[in-house]
Amino acid sequence: MMSIDPIERWNIAISASAVATSLALATPAFATSLAVGAALEAANFRAMRRSAQFLFWGVLPGQRAWAAVFGLRFILLATGICAALYFGADAAGLLIGLSLIMPATVIEAWRSRPSVDTSAPRLDDDDPGWDRWNPWLARESKVLDANEEESW
Repeated sequence: MMSIDPIERWNIAISASAVATSLALATPAFATSLAVGAALEAANFRAMRRSAQFLFWGVLPGQRAWAAVFGLRFILLATGICAALYFGADAAGLLIGLSLIMPATVIEAWRSRPSVDTSAPRLDDDDPGWDRWNPWLARESKVLDANEEESW
């Protein structure tokens, strides 16, 4: 049985509503191109998500297998885009269809954020802990001498 991740459900909903809207407001060629782009990006995202799961689960035996799967997926996506353009797809519709995964990603990331713990202690504004935290690396910085600079 195939399971669909919540981000994929959002992607299908956004893609379907975009195709329906473009069918009502734009040309049929634009709507068809948008649908083709949405189908290509949905297949690409599902493959990317599954290969990442397999890598983290230890099913893919390392970075060579990951690189091979990435290369194969990229070639298939490029072939699909070139074929769609060769057969007369509207480039703007295809691009919009390929980009619909972004709003779905933002919506699902926002919905699945952790809840705010209002009872958690807060650091004072002058606490030295604020200086030790590096927000770019999301970890504490090492304590530096006065002559040293932090290296990334």
